[in-house]
Amino acid sequence: MSEALTEKAERIFCSALKAGSPSGRSELLDRECGGDAALRSMVEELLAAQRDVDVFFASFEDGVAARLPMDELSKAIEEKVGVGASGPKREPEDDVLGMTVGPYKLLQKIGEGGCGVVYMAEQEKPVRRRVALKVIKLGMDTKNVIARFDAERQALALMDHPNIARVLEAGSTESGRPYFVMELVRGTKITEWADANNCDLRRRLDLFIQVCLAVQHAHQKGIIHRDIKPSNILVTMHDGVPVPKVIDFGIAKATGGERLTDLTVFTAYEQFIGTPAYMSPEQAEMSALDIDTRSDIYSLGVLLYELMTGRQPFDQKELLQAGLIEMRRTLREREPLRPSTKVAGLNADELTQTAMHRRIEPPRLRLLLKGDLDWIVMKALEKDRNRRYQTANALALDVQRYLDNEPIVARPPSRLYRFQKLVRRNRAVFVSAAAISLALIAGFGTSTWLFFKEREARHEAQRGREFEAQLRRKAEAREIIAQAISLIEKNQFEKADLLIGSLPSSDAADVGMEVFRPLGDWAAQKGNWRRAAEYYSVVVRLTQFERTPVSSRDYTRYAVVLAELGEREAYENFCREPIKRFGNINDLIITERIVKNSLLLPPSPELLASLAPLANRIEQSIPTNILSAPHNDTVPWRCMALALLNYRGGDYTKAANWSTLGLKIATGPNMSRVASMQAILAMADHQLGRDDEAQAELVKCQQVIAENFKTPFATADIAFDWFLARLLAREAEASLENPLK
Repeated sequence: MSEALTEKAERIFCSALKAGSPSGRSELLDRECGGDAALRSMVEELLAAQRDVDVFFASFEDGVAARLPMDELSKAIEEKVGVGASGPKREPEDDVLGMTVGPYKLLQKIGEGGCGVVYMAEQEKPVRRRVALKVIKLGMDTKNVIARFDAERQALALMDHPNIARVLEAGSTESGRPYFVMELVRGTKITEWADANNCDLRRRLDLFIQVCLAVQHAHQKGIIHRDIKPSNILVTMHDGVPVPKVIDFGIAKATGGERLTDLTVFTAYEQFIGTPAYMSPEQAEMSALDIDTRSDIYSLGVLLYELMTGRQPFDQKELLQAGLIEMRRTLREREPLRPSTKVAGLNADELTQTAMHRRIEPPRLRLLLKGDLDWIVMKALEKDRNRRYQTANALALDVQRYLDNEPIVARPPSRLYRFQKLVRRNRAVFVSAAAISLALIAGFGTSTWLFFKEREARHEAQRGREFEAQLRRKAEAREIIAQAISLIEKNQFEKADLLIGSLPSSDAADVGMEVFRPLGDWAAQKGNWRRAAEYYSVVVRLTQFERTPVSSRDYTRYAVVLAELGEREAYENFCREPIKRFGNINDLIITERIVKNSLLLPPSPELLASLAPLANRIEQSIPTNILSAPHNDTVPWRCMALALLNYRGGDYTKAANWSTLGLKIATGPNMSRVASMQAILAMADHQLGRDDEAQAELVKCQQVIAENFKTPFATADIAFDWFLARLLAREAEASLENPLK
């Protein structure tokens, strides 16, 4: 049976449900089906099945069906209606293997979800690669879903994070069914991988931090995952290093809230309870209107709970067997056991197995979980979302604090708790201090001891007053930040800037990045470099635990701003930080940015020498036959970085060669890099005595900038690419004594 015929039958069926009376339905079938007997037969079978569904639910008292466990409900549906809980049986999907969807050939079915089927597919042109292609199932391809796909496509394309499986393309088949094309991730569920490799708690927490930063990146792009669970976080190996990949971003948002027809009511019910163990309490309300990014924080808390204990806070099977009403009550009202308490309740065999997978003795596992890890997990699992971590980055920061043996923020730290942490970090110092104190007490006697007690009481009172004042400041800062975020969402940047102006950056906490980054972008596009520098300095401090292309972009922006201000000493001191922080990372995009950002102004010999290992790494990544071989669109940027490095180092011939090569392979609409390389080539030609060629390249550069440099730019990334090009063009003009008119 053809797909087109099935889709047409379902559309007519939906219209017939709205017709009301039997006579109205009969007239609609006569009009829509005409003389097509096969089509009319299909529609009549669907209408008959719908009548059976109505009879089925009418046979229960009010609310009884909702309280049935899932397996009993499915069995009752099949007995009474004659169809499975997923609706009428469809033809198998395997007959489409070998077919093409756009430029992709379907090779193998690798998965199936509530709204789509996932295939391994192969793209032959313009590059040969294998991808994962998800086609929306029949019955989900409504006009509203297609419209939401178009609205979401731009946001998905903006995501650029090493721990997120990228969405490469979205489109529709010839029959109008939407599809996504995603990066093909060959990996294992994060929990299974951690157990199979017997990862200790530190290694598990390192993986979890990477997942949090990926989720934070998606939240900053306006995307809520809504279905974070181990099967959506796969661990794959890159050069022997485990890398977690978060998959299915945005798809749930595009389809999960769609109102389904009566024919698919059972599919919708199963979609709700498919993974209840990872649902937040607000998701259990079955209303997508009130779900925000903090719902993902709860799901991350469940994931952390499972990584630590090997168990979920609420057992999946027990939730399913309890029925829908009881399941929702449990998620909304019942408090989960702390991880340490959960482990303590395991029997001897389970505890031994769990501890073995974490490379620790069974008695020590509960002791290691008790305290900081308990507090971190339980804060993420708060029923009241206002008491959870407000961002995924805040959760990652607290886990990192635990790994660094620093005080965490998951609970108000008492004086004793802070003192315990201080002692643990400085054990040798405190042992010595304790010995000295005991000697002083023995020597000075009771009066001296009383004196120190009285002084300590005064200090304690003073610390209490200071701590109370600090809490007030933090509360006021959070309120100001919340108001500023609201103004930024309304594009009222001037008001947000005035509001945030009196807030000390030290009070920004870990939610301040949502304010300072967009305000920095706005100030830079306005040409207010001094204000932009103030904002970006805060952003750079708040991303201190990130080592991603996103945080490296923040360094790019701050470097350009300092260069625009002409503050050479501050600029050079700043450039040493990203070299130290990212210098050993294997990401070529980050490496290229570090080299480029460190050379916007003439560098000192020490700074130039520190860039040599990074430059070698970039040069080795560029094939010798680059002009004839297929290459990544980032290669021209690498050529530009090498050209600028050689120019600053005095090798003008190499600088000219790299600029020329980059200009030959630079394609696409990104003209800022073209202007940058033209400026470098003009300066190199001038130093080589080729003044005519230098003047010609400078004129080209000036024309490109004059035609394209028009503020405000669509995005901050585009703006700063052009700011960088303008900096180099000004330097070239000064070098050739030919200012832009």
